[in-house]
Amino acid sequence: MAAPTFDEIRRAPKALLHDHLDGGLRPATILDLAAGIGHELPAATPEGLAEWFVAAADSGSLERYLETFAHTVAVMQTADALHRVARECALDLAADGVVYAEVRYAPEQHLEGGLTLPEVVEAVLDGFRAGSSEAAAQGTPIRVGTLLTAMRHAARSMEIAELSIRYRDAGVVGFDIAGAEAGFPPTRHLDAFEYLQRENSHFTIHAGEAFGLPSIWQALQWCGADRLGHGVRIVDDIAEDLSLGRLAAYVRDKRIPLELCPSSNVQTGAAPSIREHPIGLLRDLRFRVTVNTDNRLMSGTSMSREMALLVEAFGYGWAELQWFTVNAMKSAFIPFDERLALINDVIKPAYAKLT
Repeated sequence: MAAPTFDEIRRAPKALLHDHLDGGLRPATILDLAAGIGHELPAATPEGLAEWFVAAADSGSLERYLETFAHTVAVMQTADALHRVARECALDLAADGVVYAEVRYAPEQHLEGGLTLPEVVEAVLDGFRAGSSEAAAQGTPIRVGTLLTAMRHAARSMEIAELSIRYRDAGVVGFDIAGAEAGFPPTRHLDAFEYLQRENSHFTIHAGEAFGLPSIWQALQWCGADRLGHGVRIVDDIAEDLSLGRLAAYVRDKRIPLELCPSSNVQTGAAPSIREHPIGLLRDLRFRVTVNTDNRLMSGTSMSREMALLVEAFGYGWAELQWFTVNAMKSAFIPFDERLALINDVIKPAYAKLT
């Protein structure tokens, strides 16, 4: 059977668990919003700006990669800007064939214009609702849930966790911590994670991206994470003969989802190339692997592109792409019956026609 083409992949339903709102802006939108506030950008055209973001992020350093967000966050400091960015995010993902997405952002990074934390959350939720409604009218329905992120180097995680509970019936489906891993272990935010567990809520933790097994171990065994944001370094606990260490075995046995982001992992130095990305090994060993975009702007990518890169690198066909997609839907932070409906009524019928 011929390998799936990019256009075929784009039309196939996809599920996305790890996507940053401030890492997926349209370059033209950044230019427009920056002009309105007098923010200086490193390029003056959408094409030039798109190229700059990818080049700046393509350094092999997570810290340097994170610096690119200074420009996107700068233009996301008003309710109108947040609404616009969220609306366009929903439309862009839907146009790429994504039927379910969890998009994360850190409300504490959008207060410089005088907004309160609730105002930030409400603007983003309103934007996603508007974009999802438009996408449905265009024949590309999408459901978007949001994850509220706390910055691991800051001290507002409890406040953000409480905010996620306040809005969990309005579109916020979970919580996350993000930022540089080294020197900022997840256990610094243990009170927030314990609070979320008491509230029967869901959370994922960025772990095992730039830092190794101790970060993953803390995220799971101290903090109780439902999923691992990236988690790519779990391969450090897999021997050459493919025997699993105790942590890797635990992750596989417990079916803990790995939010792998191939292009981003290459950019930050977590993997040398797509072909050498551990996703191939982890998939062969039947870990709960999911495919994600991380930051579409910084990686110049989309869900369709990430899938197409894996098809090219590993020779995957529709069976593997469906497996990744169902894995993601199984791991989503929405109720079981709603996950099952998307799997059985949308994803599996579409892939059945493709195979």
